[in-house]
Order: sequence, then C-alpha cells, then structure tokens
Amino acid sequence: MKQNELKGIIVGGGLVGLTAALALHQKGVDVQVFESVEEIKPLGVGINLLPHSVLNLAKLGLLNDLKKVAIETSSLAYYSADGKTIWKEPRGLAAGYEVPQFSIHRGDFHMILLEHARQRLGAENVKSGYHFANLSQTNEKVTATFIDRKSGDEKARVTGDFLIGADGINSTVRQHYYPTEGAPKYSGQMLWRGVTETDPFLDGRSMFMAGHNDLKLVAYPIRKESADRGKSYINWIAERRIPSDLAERQGDWNELGLLDEFRREFANWNLGWLDIEALFENALSIHKFPMIDRNPLPKWSFERATLMGDAAHAMYPNGSNGVSQGVLDALTFAETLGSSANIVNALQVYEKARLEPTSKIILSNRQTGPEQVMQMVHETCPGHCGSEHSCLSRSVLEDISLKYKKLAGFDHQSLLLPK
Repeated sequence: MKQNELKGIIVGGGLVGLTAALALHQKGVDVQVFESVEEIKPLGVGINLLPHSVLNLAKLGLLNDLKKVAIETSSLAYYSADGKTIWKEPRGLAAGYEVPQFSIHRGDFHMILLEHARQRLGAENVKSGYHFANLSQTNEKVTATFIDRKSGDEKARVTGDFLIGADGINSTVRQHYYPTEGAPKYSGQMLWRGVTETDPFLDGRSMFMAGHNDLKLVAYPIRKESADRGKSYINWIAERRIPSDLAERQGDWNELGLLDEFRREFANWNLGWLDIEALFENALSIHKFPMIDRNPLPKWSFERATLMGDAAHAMYPNGSNGVSQGVLDALTFAETLGSSANIVNALQVYEKARLEPTSKIILSNRQTGPEQVMQMVHETCPGHCGSEHSCLSRSVLEDISLKYKKLAGFDHQSLLLPK
C-alpha cells in the first residue's frame, strides 16, 4: 500500500499526538486526530525541548516558530541550598549543538503544533470532544469508537490502517491493553509549580536546580516576549517529600497550591542571585502535582495499534526529558512507517527502536537521573567547600552528565555534532 493511501487514527491531541500528525502528514500519510477535551487550550507551565527533539521539530518546519516564543537555554547548573555551585555546563548552541535547547511554556508549544496541524491536515481532521472508548481489529483495519465524555453517547466509529494511542499518562488506549494496571506510581515527592514575571537571574537564559532529593528548587525562563521587554517569565518548581498514599489519585490530578505548604522549607536558602521568597510571593499562579510515572511495559504494539509519548512511557521530570522522548517517538514512527510496506511489521520495528531506551530512562529518572549529583553532595560534603563544591571530582560530574545524555540520546556522538 502506498503511503498516500494509508489512513491513520491518532488518539490524543496533545504535544505528542500533534507532532506525530505533522510527521506522518509530511510522509504523505492521511491522519485524523481525536482529542477528548471539548476545546484545546494553552494550558500548563514550562517544559524543555532538548537538542535531539529540536532537530526533529526543525525537520517539521517548526524551528522559526519556536525561536519566536521560547528561550534559547544557555546553561544548566546544579547548586546546593547555600548557593554553592556543584556543576555547570553549557546547553544548546552554547554547547556546540547546531540547534538550540528551548525552554518554553507548554501552552505556547501546544498552540504552535495545533496551528500547523490545522493548516496542514485541515481543521476538520483535528477533532476535539471525541473521547476514545474502545477499538477492534481485523487483519486489514483497525476501528476506534469515540464517545461524548459527558453523556456517554457514541459520536463516531472511525476505521483506519493503524491507530496511535498518544493520550497521556492516563491513556485509555493503554488501559484497553492493560486493564488491570491501576493508577500511576507516586514517588513520594510533591511539586508546586508556578510562573512569576520578574527581573532576570544570571544571564536571563539559564536553568538551575538546587537542593537535594527531599527538597529541591528548579527555575528557568520560558518566554521570549518577556525577555524582549527586559523581564523574565520564570517557570519554577518547588519540590518536597510528602509520603502519602495517592494510589487512588489520577495522574492528571492537580489543584491550586498554597504558599504555606512549602515556602517555610526554603526560608533559610540563599542562592545570592535570586530572591526566592519574592519568586514565590509574586507568582501569577501556583499548582500542585504529585510526581508520578508508570512502570515500563513489555509491549506497546498490538497488530495495528501502538502507544506513544506518556501513554507508552510516562516518566518523572528528572532530566527534563519527557516531552523530548515523545517527539522522538513521533519522528521514529513516521520514518519507520514511511519506509515499510507492512504496517504491522512497521509498528513492531518502531516498538523495538523506542521501548527499551525509554524504559531505561524511566528507571534512571527514578534514581533522579543527572540530578543525583545534588544528593551526592548533600550526603558526602564535609562542609569545607568554598564557593564551588570540590567534594565531587570534575571527572565524576562529567561522567554522570555524559551517561545521562547518552541514555537519553542527545550526546554529541549520538547526534553526530561537532563538540
């Protein structure tokens, strides 16, 4: 079957589903996207797009749009709570990559993808208010049934040559194949996420993480429009350990957060170049999330149906890598399908390429990924270090950083980029 004769069904109109739609459309595949919510809105806070994902987004013609709204991240640094530097490294263009690393508001990225999907696929092929209910397969086709989520009434039965479940951490497509899996796994860590527009810190394009496993602060600017006005639209995450039984809570659980739930824990922190209390006090909004993931799966692809993004490999945000892995899924799937005459085989090839690497990242992120250096300092520093920690050798720090880049697929050698 020729690629322009294929018809694909994508369940989920989020970041990964829309990226997959654009990638498949570029290959000449006819796709329709079905999103459960009635109206797709620019929700969320900050995310990071690492160089390997940006390279793939550039192939889809999205680089200039990203540059218009995102911050081109210059560096990543880890600090202890007293402001002493543990490790700092350049990122993106500053690190010798041919594309930037972007820090961007999730909603801004979503709207870029949505606009291009509607333009290229046709607005009628990006449907909202269609909640996936079930699917059935024959040797030649897959049929998905969609319902109105509020009424439960059937809205459509759609038949295609393949189906992608890109419907997030609480994927109904995943549940179709793993009905007894249960709720996501809670880490014991609670995240309060906020955005604050204020004066820039450091060079205005830096990302930092400070603290240790039980108490952590992460911050980075995410909007170019604010930077152009001399300000900084900062996404921040205050993280602390709260052991709790959240087994019955859903993965999209979030509620308005309260300052008094976490700010006392940071009262004695002094980074020297950022007023943490003012960052918290002046937040435009604060939301509260449990840090959750799902166990790696033994199988994603079932004949003509497969999983993608968080539906396949929801992971902790350690390493700032979740969205980027979903982008890699989408482009890998499109390349695989574009070079195969057999859809069922293509889905197996896609699974073979992506399941094992993402499973390893899930497990690594449970051990805090590259952020483990903060805990190592917290546990071992004798307290005699100067403005920079010398209790861990540079070779150890470089090794941890490089190992995670290799695991996630954005080291220079993997991308064949000059150092």
